[in-house]
Amino acid sequence: MLERTPQQFRELKEITIKSDTRDILSHATRQAESFEDYFLVDIDAHVTETQFWNEILACIDNEVIRAMGMGQQLRPGQGSTALLNTVTGMSYQHVYGRIPHQAALDEPVEDTGVHHFTTLARRAMDALGLDYQIVFPTPMLTLGMHPQEDIEAALAGGYNRWLTERILPEDDRLKGLVYLPFNTPEACVELVEKYAGDRNVIGFTVTSTRNKPVHHNAYMRLYSMIEETGKPFAFHSGFHWGDPSFLQLNRFISMHSIAFVHWSLIHMTNWIINGLPERFPKLKLIWVESGLAWIPFLMQRLDHEYQMRTCEAPQLKRLPSEYMRDMFYTSQPLEKTNLKLLQSTMEAFNAQTQLLFASDWPHWDFDTPASVTSLPFLDAAAKRNILGLNAARLFNLEVKRRRPRAKDVLASRPGIS
Repeated sequence: MLERTPQQFRELKEITIKSDTRDILSHATRQAESFEDYFLVDIDAHVTETQFWNEILACIDNEVIRAMGMGQQLRPGQGSTALLNTVTGMSYQHVYGRIPHQAALDEPVEDTGVHHFTTLARRAMDALGLDYQIVFPTPMLTLGMHPQEDIEAALAGGYNRWLTERILPEDDRLKGLVYLPFNTPEACVELVEKYAGDRNVIGFTVTSTRNKPVHHNAYMRLYSMIEETGKPFAFHSGFHWGDPSFLQLNRFISMHSIAFVHWSLIHMTNWIINGLPERFPKLKLIWVESGLAWIPFLMQRLDHEYQMRTCEAPQLKRLPSEYMRDMFYTSQPLEKTNLKLLQSTMEAFNAQTQLLFASDWPHWDFDTPASVTSLPFLDAAAKRNILGLNAARLFNLEVKRRRPRAKDVLASRPGIS
């Protein structure tokens, strides 16, 4: 009789909202052993801020809006959505429950005297092999479409207070960009004034999912103030399935594929054609979470049109594509289905100096640093720049190893090898 072959594999535990970050990212930690001598910065990770929504609501300065939010929290079924404009499609991120980890931050943590999120962020940084990580909100990325502008401004103020007073001071490896409620320019100005000198605030961000034209005169003072700080200004893209542009798309995959690019295309076009690069030449722009494929498309389209209709963009002194090459872009999601196209795309905007690594952790489509180190057409210098040195130059970060060794992280989790 034939003997049964011994089982040659270990069955993995189901990943849930309580799974340990270090276990989920154990393969990424093994990958990190191959670039131990790199300086690594992740410029786009996320906090599911609604997990700590009571804390953020308590930080709102406006007493009336704070009371509204706290009261709404107490109502059955309202909970973590108080004051927010939740949108159709957000729940699809979890792929019908098959990728649940990002839905909540419920994994057990030891009591180390720091915030729950700080512990989780440390786990992610150590597991991915990062020296710094920059965090953005998540559900708040749709606030640009909120029908009440005062609510966006109030929540922005509460989130910024929570981030800068409660989270960032706990770990020098964590950095943040102040959320600017772009629908209310005067509130943005106040926030820049308030946080310009905060050493843990390394820039300012606008959520791109909104219909306010970036070239409106109401924003000129804001841009000037940010330019004077020397800190960069980021447009973080997102989606809003309820926008008329996307109502005819009947699948989340369709909307998700297009929406993140859609907002960047519009805001970038308005920014360039209305001459803002000439008006604010020292303002450093970053375009976050739109991937890379859209960049050469827009370069060619704008150059083509501009050469035939230069009279409509009289402030420009160079081709639109040349201004785009001065801007910065983040890598996630890195479109790798055609490496020849990806190589041409990176060459088009000079990725070696303008591209910043982003993981988008803990979202379902996150990328690890190996998404960059595995690209065969990049030389060692380009990989080092993209993974950290470009960010160090842009954000004025000290190039110094701050993470534990990958083998020590793996050794701390017996049973995952």
